[in-house]
Amino acid sequence: MRFFQTDIKENYLVLLVGLVFVILNTLLIYFEVYYLPVLPILIAVIWLFFTSLEKGLFLIVFFVPFSIPLSKVIPGLPIDMFLPTEPLLAGVMILYFLKYLNGERIDIKILRHPLSLAIYFNLAWLFITSITSTMPLVSAKFLLARVWFIIAFYLLAAQIFKNPKRIRQYLWAYIIPFSIIILYVLIRHSTHGLNNQTASHWVVKPFYNDHTSYGAMLAMLLPVIIALFLTYVKMDVGQRILFFLFIGLFIAAILFSYTRAAWVSLMAIFGLWIVIKLRIKLGFLIMAGIIFGGILLSAWPRIMVKMEQNNQTSSGEITEHVKSISNVRNDDSNLERLNRWNSAIRMFKEKPFFGWGPGTYQFNYAPFQISHEKTSISTNTGKRGNAHSEYLGPLSESGGLGMISILIIFAVSIYTGLKVYFKSKTKHLKTLSLGVLLGLITYYIHGILNNFLDTDKASALVWGYMAILVAIDIYHMNTEEEPHDLATELKK
Repeated sequence: MRFFQTDIKENYLVLLVGLVFVILNTLLIYFEVYYLPVLPILIAVIWLFFTSLEKGLFLIVFFVPFSIPLSKVIPGLPIDMFLPTEPLLAGVMILYFLKYLNGERIDIKILRHPLSLAIYFNLAWLFITSITSTMPLVSAKFLLARVWFIIAFYLLAAQIFKNPKRIRQYLWAYIIPFSIIILYVLIRHSTHGLNNQTASHWVVKPFYNDHTSYGAMLAMLLPVIIALFLTYVKMDVGQRILFFLFIGLFIAAILFSYTRAAWVSLMAIFGLWIVIKLRIKLGFLIMAGIIFGGILLSAWPRIMVKMEQNNQTSSGEITEHVKSISNVRNDDSNLERLNRWNSAIRMFKEKPFFGWGPGTYQFNYAPFQISHEKTSISTNTGKRGNAHSEYLGPLSESGGLGMISILIIFAVSIYTGLKVYFKSKTKHLKTLSLGVLLGLITYYIHGILNNFLDTDKASALVWGYMAILVAIDIYHMNTEEEPHDLATELKK
């Protein structure tokens, strides 16, 4: 009894605060104000970020698959952001600069890596074109989001990845919650029939705008999950079964996402995997590419005639859906992409150097549409997405240098990935780096048809994958470290 009384005396302040909180929360609920219970969670999150940016980053990555746009919560706002991730990322950016002023620095090897230099060039040009933008506030928000994505998912992540175990933990921090999203989507889709291709567009809501961004993330993660499976040297039967379930879940999700770009990107990286494994010389590949390009160019008129004769539209039947990829006659999805691409090129021709401003394509492209190119899903309101290209979007928004800067980042990341794959001394690092590289390339191929780098869901993987390759390049290529078993690693 004395111990209980002493304990109360020593903790009276905690009890008092708790009592005040309960009374205040009761009063607010009576007046239909329900936000006070969020306050302790907010305080706990802030405390976590101040005590450990590493754990804070992993928490953000965990939340990314669950994030939803602010516009879904409060419609009609002039700006949008993803909740809860982007406010947390903004906090990470502020903490990063505070720690920088306090003398804590990112490793100079990371800051001077060729991939980092390529990213700085892109950011510098985005800054310039934001000043010359036709919509400065929109461009400023776009640039700010790009900065906090890069600080968190690239610079801080690369520093954290100095410990190789953190690489796999970062990946699991995304894969596990994303698997929950997959189950949610598949269960919801099944209630309308998994062969219902139309339902695949909206069953991913509210976490994804449509099936294309969802499919892109699936394609990025599948080669990485397979690589993770091959890197663990200590797994019991149960853990192996768990991995097979993960892989099967992702394959099923890719099939029933009906995302043609994801299917094409996975087929492409399978061919690339064969090329890498066979160590085919670069000169031979260039020669083969020139020959293939010449054949394609000479046969292009006949190919176009064939494509225009293709009447197969998007379908719930997998084989018919694949055939619709080349339909440029009456498939609205394909024709709308051509409409957006042509509009982007016309915008570039009018402002070839500075462009119209980062993030402004969707607000400016409407006058550049031509009536005979428009489809039943075309719009003049700017509410149905952007240029549908990770290359033509920057071309129209930031001019020729904008697109070149993105191409340089992608090219340097591929070079870095190939370098760490061929030069790493340990088998598991080779396997992991190859999985990450192939995952990145699925996005680069996907980027021909769509662009999602302005979203947290794509940025956490694209910049995170780049950080993994940079960290392996700087810290781990010459190490003999072997991975722990799966159970031990996930506990830490």
